[in-house]
Order: sequence, then structure tokens, then C-alpha cells
Amino acid sequence: MAKEKIVLAYSGGLDTSVILAWLKETYDAEVIAFTADVGQQDELEGLEEKAIKTGASKVYIDDLRDEFAKDFIYPMFQAGALYEGQYLLGTSIARPLIAKRMVEIARAEGATAIAHGATGKGNDQVRFELAAAALAPEIKVIAPWRDPQFREQFPGRAEMIAYAEKQGIEVKATAAKPYSTDRNLLHISYESGMLEDPWFDASSEENKGMYVLSVSPEDAPDQPEYLELSFEQGNCTGLNGESMTPLQVMEKLNELGGKHGIGRVDMVENRFVGMKSRGVYETPGGTILFHAHRVMESLTMDRDVMHLRDSLISKYATLVYNGFWFAPERLCLQALVTESQKNVTGTVKVKLYKGNVITAGVQSPVSLYNPDIATMEADPTQAYNQDDATGFIQLNALRLKVSAGVQQSK
Repeated sequence: MAKEKIVLAYSGGLDTSVILAWLKETYDAEVIAFTADVGQQDELEGLEEKAIKTGASKVYIDDLRDEFAKDFIYPMFQAGALYEGQYLLGTSIARPLIAKRMVEIARAEGATAIAHGATGKGNDQVRFELAAAALAPEIKVIAPWRDPQFREQFPGRAEMIAYAEKQGIEVKATAAKPYSTDRNLLHISYESGMLEDPWFDASSEENKGMYVLSVSPEDAPDQPEYLELSFEQGNCTGLNGESMTPLQVMEKLNELGGKHGIGRVDMVENRFVGMKSRGVYETPGGTILFHAHRVMESLTMDRDVMHLRDSLISKYATLVYNGFWFAPERLCLQALVTESQKNVTGTVKVKLYKGNVITAGVQSPVSLYNPDIATMEADPTQAYNQDDATGFIQLNALRLKVSAGVQQSK
């Protein structure tokens, strides 16, 4: 009989390298390693050879960067998604794409299961598995970190390192790794290790070496840099007059944002599984794009449409954070968001300076701003009669007066 096939989300790090060998040994299965290129850059070097040496029967390294930017980052930014007021969801938004491709490979290869190296304490296990449930409920999911047998064999990193050495698996990890990272086109995250102490200052001079995508604001250029972002129906389509794909936009904004120390966030967030977690993030390009998109909306989006969409930002961001990207309620919200963006077209000018994104101008052929109406001088259009405000205020004040009268009578 042919062996069972398992598709493993493989990064080449200590955990997934050990898991690859463990799956093959424990399940007597054929393990297909899958790595999604979502913008890790040099982290992908040598992965195919390493996976084969570790025991993979086949290796997929798929470039998903275009799809990631166009179909995941851009729709999420149209929604204005921001988790708990700070987090631009860099890790969260990559997981459904990775899971989607894993499922596609599993079906193409006739695999009966997919596996991941997410821990039993984190959000990623939920994101991978909810996406798989929505897309391929017939495929089994193996989560080694939730398997008592696996945890008994590997209670800590020291045991994993020893196992890797015994199996001849090359890993760069040491028993005293100071923090863990996750990188993609939108951001890089840092957590665990020294960062588990929320009083630890990750922005200090001695910790500059931790950051990858950006210089510290103190070390950014002393001269500001101006940038123009072109938008069509809520999507950034070019920079400084040059047309670009979503991927090209993200890559260029990351370069510029990193140069000017933009996009660093240090926060304690609420994980879906119930605990609080401290994370440090670099999102240089995303921070610029998020700011510019909001400015573009301010000029072109109807007031009540904006307020309706804004009332749903927390819900939308929570759905993404918790792993419900493919859930019907997220798809329903996305339809509303897409409709809201039909008029979000024009150009935004921003100034990048020492960690800040500063609005420097905005224009649009479909602007809803009319200076003749908004002017404090005489209104040549006579579209707004100031006398009308008297009745407007009186009607809106009526319930307040009634309420005040009731309180006074007490």
C-alpha cells in the first residue's frame, strides 16, 4: 500500500525541521514540505536541499508575493483594519494564504493531512486550521505541539536541538535564542525571549541590532522625503507618477519607510486563545499605505458610508486576527468595503520624516470637498444657508432639553 501523504508548512527552522523528521517517523508517512514565499527574502535560501536532506519526499517553494499583496494586503487595507488600535495584522493576514496553498497542494498530491508547527498557545494554530476547515473540511490537520507524545519527547528547545543533531539536521538555533521572528512582505514580528518582559525597552540604543526592516527614528535622515501615492478605487496603483503592481508598491514603500524609521510598534495584545502577549513589529510600507489610504478616503468618501465602514473596523480586524478570513461574515464585510471604495481615487502627498508619516496634500477628480461651500467667506454657490442651522440645532437639541427637564424635576 502507498504511504499516507502529509503536507507540512515548512520554514526550515528548528521546529519545522524536527517536526518533518518526527512526522515521517511517527506516522510512517511521506512528508511533502511546503514553503510559501510571502516576502521572507534570504530566509528561503537553501530550503529545498535542506528539506530533502531532512526527509521530505518532495518540496514546494511557491512565490505567493503577488497574490499576497493583491488579494490579501490590499483588501484588508481597504477595510482600514487595525487590531486593538495598533497592529496592522502582518502575521495574521499571511496565514490564510499559506493555508489556502497547502490545501491546494494536498489535493493535487492526494495527501490526506496537512501539518503545521504552530504552538498550542498561539494564534497561528487557529488561523491555519480555521482556514483549512473552510476550504477543505475533508483534510485532516496534524498539530504536533498539541500531541502529548510530541511534547513528552520535546519538552524544550534543548531536546529539539539534541534530536536535530542526532538526526543530522542542520539548524542555526541555539538553546539561548533571545527572541523569535516572523517576516513577510507586510512586516516582521518579534516575540518571546527577552521581549516577554513588558518593561524591557526594545527601542533602546543597545537593542538596535534586533531590527531588520527599519533604522531607528533617531538615525533616520535629517531631511524629509516627499512621496506621492496614486489611488484607484481604494487601491494604490503607483508612486510618484509611476504605475506599479501591488507587490512593487509594497516593496518600494518598505524601502522608503525603513529608510525613515517608520512603522515600529511595541504592544501587548490579546490573543484569541485568551492570554496577553507582547509583540514588537516593523511595518514600514504598511504604515505609509495605511495613512495615505485614510487621507484619500477623507476627501472622496461619503460621510455616512465612512462612519458605517469605520464602525465595522474592529469587527473586521478581529476576524482577520482570529483566523476567520474565509468565513462568510468576513466575505460579507468585504463586499461592503469594496462598495465603499468605488470613489476612493486620486493622489495623496506625504512627507516621511524620522518615524512620521505627515500629510502634505491630497487631490482627486472625484473630490467631495467643495471649497466654495466650506469657505468661511461668502458662499458664491449659496448651497448652504447659515440660517438653516438654527432649526437644525433646535431639532437636535429637543431630546436633550426634555432629558434635562426630567433630571431637574427630580
